[in-house]
Amino acid sequence: MQLDRIDRQILSVLQKNGRLQNNELAQIVGLSPSPCLRRVKLLEEAGIIQKYVALLDAEKVGKGLTLFTRIWLVAQDAETVDKFIDVIKDLPQVVECHLMAGDCDFLLRVMSADLDEYRKFQIEHLTRINGVQSIKTEIPMQNIKLTTEVPL
Repeated sequence: MQLDRIDRQILSVLQKNGRLQNNELAQIVGLSPSPCLRRVKLLEEAGIIQKYVALLDAEKVGKGLTLFTRIWLVAQDAETVDKFIDVIKDLPQVVECHLMAGDCDFLLRVMSADLDEYRKFQIEHLTRINGVQSIKTEIPMQNIKLTTEVPL
């Protein structure tokens, strides 16, 4: 699907407020409600808009500590990698998992209440995954920028 200026404007507005009513959205982007709704539906059907979510304050729900965990596997063969991925997908503490090119094999973003909870998670889950050779955890000192918006 080729995105035009209005599609990008719709996406930009919805990234800031996904609960915006269609009438309000149409007014902001300069369309009447019917064509605006049609464009939103096309963006959804094309998979450009994947879903609508509520963004939570992690601190207020007891998961205010974010850690970045680098994982090295014993091998990078398909079986070892696939088994690791299968386990990670089922761990709710892991909110992002990236297969990396470079020094480590995977980079995880893990959310936890505190260091004690993270350490328990690491011992009970990460270290027990078959194929994990080494784990290094990075602790961010300050959150400078965090956004869910894709630059358009």
